[in-house]
Amino acid sequence: MSRAGIFALASIPALLASQWLIWVYAPMEQSMGMVQKIFYTHLPLAWWAMLSFFLVFACSGLYLLRRKEVFDLLAGAAAELGVLFSGLALATGSIWGRAAWNVWWTWDPRLTTTLIMWFIYAAYLVLRGAPLGGERRAMACAVLGIVGFLDVPLVFYSARMWRSIHPAVLGSQGGGMEPAMWLAVLANLGAMGLLWIALLLLRYRQLSALRRIEGLAAASQWD
Repeated sequence: MSRAGIFALASIPALLASQWLIWVYAPMEQSMGMVQKIFYTHLPLAWWAMLSFFLVFACSGLYLLRRKEVFDLLAGAAAELGVLFSGLALATGSIWGRAAWNVWWTWDPRLTTTLIMWFIYAAYLVLRGAPLGGERRAMACAVLGIVGFLDVPLVFYSARMWRSIHPAVLGSQGGGMEPAMWLAVLANLGAMGLLWIALLLLRYRQLSALRRIEGLAAASQWD
């Protein structure tokens, strides 16, 4: 069995256990009630999205230094997961915000910087599909992968830097959560991490196979 398959199988019981912790073990939040439980999925989605973009940044830098295809492919796979996870984080956050603040969307610093981050990496994916030469495209994507990462720390610190309605969960007061709530958060963070690794490895294999097919197709045109 491939490594992607191993992580995918491991994620199944982990995700099931984390759901039990969310819906059964974790206590009900007094003010928001059941709706608050979307937070246990929203936060891990946001964290793994930012880790995805950090991997894009790291692999882009390594590609510029070493010019190895593996780093370009890993950056592409991580960017796709980052756009997916951050898009889901925005969607779940909007549902949560409707119950908490009575609005689906507001131009809060955290929400605005997150949306900008999503558009940056969506543009990165568009660039990866641009009809450029292989190395030229990889170089352009690597530069954008590095420059685009400047917004990621801004997303993380925005709730602390500016007045924000978005809670700083890792603040000095621990976000006001009880230990049982933190256990549910960490369990879901770990379970989603297993799924993230499985998807990353699988998507890397797909992109690698696609690159080989493109190489064979290009070679056959010269025969």
